[in-house]
Amino acid sequence: MPEAEQPEKTRPAGRSKRLPREVRERQILDAAVQVFSRYGYHPASMDEVSEVAGVSKPMIYAYLGSKEDLFTHCIRRESARLLDAVAAGIRPELAPDMQLWHGLRSFYRFVHEYRDSWTVLHRQALAVGGTFADEINQLRQQAIELVAVLVKSAGSRAELADQVQKSGEGLAVALVGAAESLADWWIDHPSVTEGMLASWLMNLVWLGFNDLVEGKLWTPSDPAA
Repeated sequence: MPEAEQPEKTRPAGRSKRLPREVRERQILDAAVQVFSRYGYHPASMDEVSEVAGVSKPMIYAYLGSKEDLFTHCIRRESARLLDAVAAGIRPELAPDMQLWHGLRSFYRFVHEYRDSWTVLHRQALAVGGTFADEINQLRQQAIELVAVLVKSAGSRAELADQVQKSGEGLAVALVGAAESLADWWIDHPSVTEGMLASWLMNLVWLGFNDLVEGKLWTPSDPAA
């Protein structure tokens, strides 16, 4: 006679399935980003994160620490994801203006696809301030350095290396600030496409910068100004 089939073992009710640590951490961080985006840092509760993630609070503490630690982990992960997305969108074989346009479009695509991430980074973390704002300032500085490379490259091609070396970082600061402000506006106006946003910003900043690299400088009409 054939051997009788053994009944499949069932997992006790309420017990979480054992998962690799990196998978569990990602699960918790995904839930935390969602909760922090929705409520903000102070109103958000670890109970809510636990419920959304489907894990116990003690597990959250064991894997990622306190609420402050958890928020810091969220900021760092989403910052890295944002920078990676922008860097991946820049195509170095293209002219600097097209590199910048692709980078901007990748930035806005990230904001569109990960609105909770952008809300945590640009609204919630800055609102809390302190060490969280310091983390965002580090992200902003990395973005500025990325843009400054493109600005200086454009100036070098136009044989204005010395001039652009002086103004390149400042122009990059202005561009990154404008990109962030436009992304924040976009959160409340989602009908605009990421390509359109990138084109708006290019028309705002690149046309003027293109005049600069061609040696066309605006100066005040009043010499005493």
